[in-house]
Amino acid sequence: MGGRESRPHIGIFGRTNVGKSSFINAITGQDISIVSDLAGTTTDPVKKSIELTGIGPVVLVDTAGLDDTSALGALRVNSTRRVLPTIDAAILLISENAISETDQALMAAFQSEAIPFLLIHNKSDLASWHNNAAPIPDKAPVLDFSSVSDQDPWPVLTALKGIIPDSAFRRQSLVGDLLSYGDMVMMIVPIDLEAPEGRLILPQVQAIRDILDNDAVAIVLKEREADVFLKRTGLRPHLVITDSSIFLKADAMIPKDVPLTGFSVMLARFKGDFDAYLEGTPKISDLKDGDRILLLESCSHHTSCDDIGRVKIPRWISQFTGRHLHFEVVAGLDDIPGKITDYALVIQCGGCMVTRRQLINRLRPAHEAGIPVTNYGMAIAYVQGVYNRAVAPFVKREAAAETYL
Repeated sequence: MGGRESRPHIGIFGRTNVGKSSFINAITGQDISIVSDLAGTTTDPVKKSIELTGIGPVVLVDTAGLDDTSALGALRVNSTRRVLPTIDAAILLISENAISETDQALMAAFQSEAIPFLLIHNKSDLASWHNNAAPIPDKAPVLDFSSVSDQDPWPVLTALKGIIPDSAFRRQSLVGDLLSYGDMVMMIVPIDLEAPEGRLILPQVQAIRDILDNDAVAIVLKEREADVFLKRTGLRPHLVITDSSIFLKADAMIPKDVPLTGFSVMLARFKGDFDAYLEGTPKISDLKDGDRILLLESCSHHTSCDDIGRVKIPRWISQFTGRHLHFEVVAGLDDIPGKITDYALVIQCGGCMVTRRQLINRLRPAHEAGIPVTNYGMAIAYVQGVYNRAVAPFVKREAAAETYL
């Protein structure tokens, strides 16, 4: 679950024209990569979502050759290296029994980033693998492969499945550990300027599916209808999940003894570093005049005049603190401007469009520099005075679980 961006991300690396694109076509059984004799055909990393036999849905990331020494090549190499924090496993292609200094540096980078990897000796129809090249890590398996001889890709796929971390196949539940059979979960979904035309946003769809998967009942309403529904039916939901932008309205309409949280808070527990968010969120009260705040929005979307990250959160935090603050927004996985220590606080979105590894690595510089981090929904709940209530369903659940350890 979690949308296609939650699939394991597999990076394909190697020297220029070592056969990366042909290799991808061979193991997928499809012509999904450009194959050319010209060096540098692959430029920026290219993502392709696909179903790999025996593994399931993954995202293959085809990267540029790392030995391009031209001016444009330097940009390509930089783009390739930026892929490392976003992948769950890697395949490094070599050929002709040669392991270059670039290959060795890349293997060292994999180990530094704790990325499991395979070594594929490609073009084995020309020369089979003999371990007379430069030293390789003891635990890095080397497999002979030929992309042009109709070789069965099954051994490669089996080896690849064996190195992908279990965490990359995250299938644990968003809220299932809070539910029992038949429990009713109410979701309050505003249909406003920010709502996409004709559909729900991904976290809302994920929550509906998760509730159904856990044999509970999902009820989806707009805020006005939610109030009417509760009054007319007299039903008491087991849990209410609201859009963070209407926390105050939801807090007022939902009885205090009914657990209430937000979609973004739900994602914070599911995908982010929840403990770090719990520690960092109250630091909002410590902000001072002139402080810079970094908002990390892990997707790119059309922004409205009342955008949650660019407009509402800066306004609400400024009003809450009474401070003159500077806010900067970085979308997708773009580079963070300047130094992370330039910021007094980092606020991460829910991260529905990125993997857990991508999100955790995105926040790692802040963690290492001691910069407090929080999450869109948790920050909104804090400045609107409903923070304790919004995190309580998950904090109480974790506390209860610890008592049985």
